Amino acid sequence: MNIEELLSQKINLPQIKSVVSWASGSRENLAMLWGFARTDDRRTSVNAIWVMTHLPETDAEWLLSLRDEMIDILLTETDTGKKRMLLQLLREQEYDADDIRTDFLDYCMSKINSECEPYAVRCFSIYAAYKMCRHFPELLAELEEHLDMMRYQTLSPGLKSAFHQTKTKIAKLKK
Repeated sequence: MNIEELLSQKINLPQIKSVVSWASGSRENLAMLWGFARTDDRRTSVNAIWVMTHLPETDAEWLLSLRDEMIDILLTETDTGKKRMLLQLLREQEYDADDIRTDFLDYCMSKINSECEPYAVRCFSIYAAYKMCRHFPELLAELEEHLDMMRYQTLSPGLKSAFHQTKTKIAKLKK
């Protein structure tokens, strides 16, 4: 069975690990995987992005090279599964003060208190926003305001954890 055919079906973790093994370290195969992630077929696209969330640290540089494309897709994506996984990939990346996209930061800030978004999207938005805001005191203050508004909501355990972890990191930066 070829990779595209596999990704177009319901897959499980052993199959994901098999595709990771096939793709990891090979620029050609990684590029093919990214092509599948961008296809119009929802299942193929979701599965390809799911595989990308399992890539080893050795492929982090390749994932970083896709940051702008991933953000472009995320900003217009309506599928919650894709949004969650794209945010998962983006939150793992490091952001220098001079490579922050304001449209992505605005997106993350807008999702933090959006109760119509799934918890994972909100959590990953908090983590990604922190990584961008930590370079600028005024953005850090804005992030804190968003986090403080969460106190009035019912939070899942994951959101509580993201809230507390981020507040702790902010407090350490202020010292």
